Amino acid sequence: MSDRFTPEQIEEINRLQQKYFDENVDLFEPPLPRGVPERLRETVKASGLARGETVLDVGTGTGILIGFIVKYGPSEIHACDLAGNMLRAVKEKFPRVKTHLCDVRDLPLPDDSLDVVFINACFSNIMDKPNALRNLHRMLRCGGRLVISHPLGRGFIVELKKHTPFHLDLLPDEAAARTLLEPRGFEIVTFRDEREFYLVVAKTTKQG
Repeated sequence: MSDRFTPEQIEEINRLQQKYFDENVDLFEPPLPRGVPERLRETVKASGLARGETVLDVGTGTGILIGFIVKYGPSEIHACDLAGNMLRAVKEKFPRVKTHLCDVRDLPLPDDSLDVVFINACFSNIMDKPNALRNLHRMLRCGGRLVISHPLGRGFIVELKKHTPFHLDLLPDEAAARTLLEPRGFEIVTFRDEREFYLVVAKTTKQG
């Protein structure tokens, strides 16, 4: 929750993340760990992504997930990240992707402009989840899908926290995910919490 941190603390954590990821782009390029490509493929499939839809990849990194997304023929792909060097790597591989250097809570895409949002392997990095989710709900169309995933599972974050130079949240269990998502207009339709695969698919619920 955002009330865990002051705005200044959130900005400092974001700054540390930006520095780390700008300096370590090469660590996030292929080859991927065994089994990860298959789980990423399953993640995109679980979204129900259809040809012609508009997609946002949050915390895109070097665009690993985009390689799987493009196979579905979306009309438009947006990618946001805190690290400019990551976004430059995305542009080199996928010139047509529209990149945004910002925290997702500040992403200024129009209302009701997205069909699917992916937050793969970076939900733990989002410090102001309430405002991020409110902004995503604003940008998603009615019936749009939010996919939160990690191809190495919740336990991986427990270990990763021991080594990163910035705060990371643990991935929520099902009860915590519902508590976080439902008040902000998302209905969970899929929840998988396996040893090496975490997947939440939620649909937007909008009134009027």
